[in-house]
Amino acid sequence: MKFYFTCCVFAFYTVQLCAQNVIDFEGFNLESESFLNGADESGGFSVGAVFLPNDYNPDFGSWTGWAISNTTDVTTPGFMNQFSAFPGSGLDGSAHYAVAFSYSENIMNFTGEAAGQPISGMYITNSTYAYLSMQEGDAFAKRFGGITGNDPDFFLLTIKAYSDGVLSADSVDFYLADFRFADNSQDYIVDEWTFVDLSTLGAADSLSFQLTSSDVGQFGMNTPAYFCVDNIFATELVSSTTSFNSPTLFEVFPNPTTNYVQIKHSAKESVDCTIFNMEGKLVLRQTLGIDGGRIDVQFLPKGSYLIHLQGDHIRLARMFLKY
Repeated sequence: MKFYFTCCVFAFYTVQLCAQNVIDFEGFNLESESFLNGADESGGFSVGAVFLPNDYNPDFGSWTGWAISNTTDVTTPGFMNQFSAFPGSGLDGSAHYAVAFSYSENIMNFTGEAAGQPISGMYITNSTYAYLSMQEGDAFAKRFGGITGNDPDFFLLTIKAYSDGVLSADSVDFYLADFRFADNSQDYIVDEWTFVDLSTLGAADSLSFQLTSSDVGQFGMNTPAYFCVDNIFATELVSSTTSFNSPTLFEVFPNPTTNYVQIKHSAKESVDCTIFNMEGKLVLRQTLGIDGGRIDVQFLPKGSYLIHLQGDHIRLARMFLKY
């Protein structure tokens, strides 16, 4: 499998060198097994360079948008358990994470220097409420797969970027559940924190999250419209001005990989190659030749990594997965 990243650059183009900024939710001072659902009517939650809008209705005690939680209930079905992530904690056992709920569009805003810059990705999983509803069915929603297990059900999260107020045509699709396989043994409901690569969306002032499901009734989607987010990887950019005259190709393969990655580029110069893990830590640096080179990654733990190329005529980044 090959992944290609092509960037057309012209004279006096502003180039960008990337560094990772990991945004989590551990800074919230929550008691154990509790949540923030916007009842203070503040309108949302600020986390570093991220703002998560919240709309709370005091008349009904209801909310839409985002909440912050550390609840761990992975067994209780139904609406009364709407704030728990199905893995039972945040990423890697951390306490706090964000919960999204909306039957229309959820928005994640970026502020300060992060506004208008690329987002590398984030970890996403199902809420307990949505997971158990899809697994077993409930009073409002069907059991995914149906009685026979053959129903081609799905629960899809579509992510797009807003830049200067304009919603991009490009999108990233992440299936929170997928039962469309001919072989039912391949059907799944996401039950762990999964990294979703958003680097292809480019610069973003905000992100749009939209849920769709195969289970639709008279009043719209029946599947509970919840998902959970942790560890957002924002790309901090340092800009400089140079003059480029030709398109630059950046190719990384095999991807996923187990032993090595082969890198090809068309910058026709030696480049500095750096690899960062999903905590933003530099794990490898190597100089590549005028056409690219091969990098040994056998020693790296399994997971997702961000690889950067930097030279006089290239500043590009791409994700790869180490098995």
